Amino acid sequence: MTQTTAPGSRALERYEAVIGLEVHCQLKTASKMFCGCSTDYDGAAPNTHVCPVCLGLPGALPTINRRAVEHVLATGVAIGATTPDATRWDRKNYFYPDLPKGYQISQYDLPLASAGRLTVETSEGPVTIGITRAHLEEDTAKLIHATGGDGRKVSLVDFNRSGAPLMEIVTDPDVRSAEQARRYAEELQLLLRAIGASDADMERGQLRVEANVSLRPRGTEPFGTRVEVKNMNSFRSVERAIAFEIERQAAAIDAGETLTQDTRGWDENRGTTYVMRSKEDSHDYRYFPEPDLPPLRVDAAWLDEIRRGLPELPAARRTRYTTEFGLPAYDAAVLVAEPRATELFEGARLAGASLDPKTIANWVTGAFFGLLKTDPDAAARVDPAQLADLVGRVVGGELSGTNAKEVFAAHAESGEPVGSIVDARGFRQISDTAALTTIVDDVIAANPAAVADYRAGKPVIGFFVGQVMKATRGQANAAIVQSAVRERLDREPAS
Repeated sequence: MTQTTAPGSRALERYEAVIGLEVHCQLKTASKMFCGCSTDYDGAAPNTHVCPVCLGLPGALPTINRRAVEHVLATGVAIGATTPDATRWDRKNYFYPDLPKGYQISQYDLPLASAGRLTVETSEGPVTIGITRAHLEEDTAKLIHATGGDGRKVSLVDFNRSGAPLMEIVTDPDVRSAEQARRYAEELQLLLRAIGASDADMERGQLRVEANVSLRPRGTEPFGTRVEVKNMNSFRSVERAIAFEIERQAAAIDAGETLTQDTRGWDENRGTTYVMRSKEDSHDYRYFPEPDLPPLRVDAAWLDEIRRGLPELPAARRTRYTTEFGLPAYDAAVLVAEPRATELFEGARLAGASLDPKTIANWVTGAFFGLLKTDPDAAARVDPAQLADLVGRVVGGELSGTNAKEVFAAHAESGEPVGSIVDARGFRQISDTAALTTIVDDVIAANPAAVADYRAGKPVIGFFVGQVMKATRGQANAAIVQSAVRERLDREPAS
């Protein structure tokens, strides 16, 4: 069935969506989960970052990656989860070409973190989503579907990714809309980046989101038939795919159809989900304890050390920006969502302690964000102390806003100090009222037609200000110029 998602859909007026999310996150470690092979395999030739362990060769024995374990423990602390005194590893058995051993070393009934939560902001207000568990496992190899030299389709296997440390984070069935699902995924990405557990880049496959979606009539308790949705490669896709699946299931129920427990893929181009296979249950994987790895004990001192090492989390930082610095919630969210912007704002605020944080934030969310989009390398050269110097000169009336933008661009391009650029280009704001009034008089005298337009009630003040700024190479104090223009134009015309 093909069903498009209509913005005005009323499916959620009749049905309640029950959604659980599974997020797989590649952890930031130098080596793989159970062997010493490098995880720096992006761009490497296929099957060059491999060894007997991650290829699943007989007789090879795994060794636990301590750093990967610490990343999961840190995630557990950050989401307020419970950590067991001891955990163990399990074998998850299934057969697929990307799984060299025929089983995956994972965790089943004793995860490293359980019963956590994450609060997200939505259009309807804050929503707290329970997190059932976060556990460690090894990643699979990568299947590459291609066309061979003879024109026939082939499937190739690259084992470079096989055995990379992977954290799976599973929510409770608390998500009630496609928007909530997207906001949860976005907030989780921010948290993982903040604590250094992962770069969590969806485009590079470091963060993969899967959703279990079902519907039930509003006011009822039993869950509906659960459908898993995969292949959502962006936050936008997460929201679109779940919204579509809600509509598809509602239309099927309304038509009297029986839903089946399927695994469905998301087709971004068509905007629809499609059946991939029937959905497995946990008993289908025949979990049993991993005999080649000992149980792992987590002592209190180790956990306390990890807790002390955690940085400020995104939610706490947003709250601090609004309460301590008086930033609007929107500005705080924008700054915290981009780690490079957060770093620049924090550094400039410390260097310019007397400056208004909102003014600094405006430069970061404006000029700096624009540079991030067009020239990330130049953006990386923006020095926090130099930004504070620039903002201070603008606030102090030493530098006009127009010239300040030029100075900012020049600093980002060369890394040269703001003061040197200002001196070299002669950018000293003209704030002398008498001098500016003379220039204003000259501009008014040279534009009688525009004066007539002003007398006729037309909005031409900006034209005169622009002409004065042009005459002074952008160095005039715009506020003084505007005041002088109005004062001169409002005089009685000469008789």
